[in-house]
Amino acid sequence: MAQTAHSFETLISKTDRLDYWLALPDDYEEKSDQLFPLMLFLHGIGERSDAPAGIEAVKVHGPPKRIASGHPLPFIVVSPQCPAENWWSSHVTALMRLLDHITATYRVDTQRVYLTGLSMGGFGTWHLAYLYPERFAAAAPVCGGLAWFVGLEKAAQRMKHLPIWAFHGAKDATVPIGESQRVIEALKAAGGNVKFTVYRNLGHDSWTKTYANPKLYEWFLQHRLSSRK
Repeated sequence: MAQTAHSFETLISKTDRLDYWLALPDDYEEKSDQLFPLMLFLHGIGERSDAPAGIEAVKVHGPPKRIASGHPLPFIVVSPQCPAENWWSSHVTALMRLLDHITATYRVDTQRVYLTGLSMGGFGTWHLAYLYPERFAAAAPVCGGLAWFVGLEKAAQRMKHLPIWAFHGAKDATVPIGESQRVIEALKAAGGNVKFTVYRNLGHDSWTKTYANPKLYEWFLQHRLSSRK
């Protein structure tokens, strides 16, 4: 039986919906002539849209939790919810279009757009940083890693000018610390602008301590796209 090679091409379009929380700084209305930094936060696997709490689940960790508990942040904070049974890497286009929408709708300082996320969102943070390093002024992945199908050397070259501060618990049994370490090592070898905080006595929950640390937010605000070398 003979085999012949063929190609098939078709256009498939679909609607990709992302529900999200939006928090504006307390002085957003008062300072009507001012642009504000933007933070995109990507949650973990347990907060996807099949969570019993619905979109409220996004508030259980990270910046949305701080804001909900009465600790405002000096950023426009966008916290989308990943659809059920999906990964952030499946919604890259929707995430970037959401950023475009927020930037067009609100007074966003496009020189100060920041990216962060935890666990599954930590993987999403690394992934977006790899794909769009020119869109973000700084990124902070927490207990994440870079997907296996992304070449480390290529990724490191693309991200080496993006300031990155990564966090991981040394005793993490869910996402082993090696997931962060291998990306950090590749970035250092490429001359990347990277910091790495290891919590020696923490397991998977390295996010509570990270997002409670005011120095993280101070670090973000030190970075602008125009200040890169």
